[in-house]
Amino acid sequence: MELVNFGNDWDEVLRGEFDKEYYRILRGFLKHEYANEVIYPDMNDIFNAFKATSFNDVKAVIIGQDPYVGPNQAHGMCFSVKPGVMPPPSLKNIFREINSDLGIPIPKTGYLMPWAKQGVLLLNTILTVRAGKPLSHKGYGWEQFTDTVLRKLNEREKPIVFMLWGDPAKKKAALITNPRHYILRASHPSPLGAHYGFFGCKHFSKANDILASLGEKPIDWRI
Repeated sequence: MELVNFGNDWDEVLRGEFDKEYYRILRGFLKHEYANEVIYPDMNDIFNAFKATSFNDVKAVIIGQDPYVGPNQAHGMCFSVKPGVMPPPSLKNIFREINSDLGIPIPKTGYLMPWAKQGVLLLNTILTVRAGKPLSHKGYGWEQFTDTVLRKLNEREKPIVFMLWGDPAKKKAALITNPRHYILRASHPSPLGAHYGFFGCKHFSKANDILASLGEKPIDWRI
């Protein structure tokens, strides 16, 4: 029985995924976790990335790890925080690179919905987390689900730009085998990794150059 509804073409693309044994187990685990722990994001926000960016509208994919572990931050889209919340360090570094790359002023908000509405799928590989405990939901089934998402995107004929930051994201390149697609790699934008190849990567202008070459409208990276 399908319990998840995206309200767009992801419903058809992922039809049957939520009936699989691994997802049934994951759902049981999540039911227990939400009942007994503080879990982020809110249960109703888990799939916001898919609701905001339909399958056929995806132009670019940014892959994150798991949700922010602090209160009032995570809302189901990687690197994004709720409206009015100060951008965390990794997101600040993303904005720094956009400013350096494209001259766009650094915003005070970290709400990335404007990107999602233009076709940027903000995909964490793990979609839930315990408060204060990064990677606490690693290995419970989310990775299987999001790998399926990436395989479905890989099958799509219309080209996509995949922006892979940091080693865990770079490993997902193994799922992107379709030569139609484009892969941009850099270090992670966290304070620990940004100086090792994220700053200066120019992924935002590169992604837009690729989209323009395909006859697609570039992304307006302003927030």
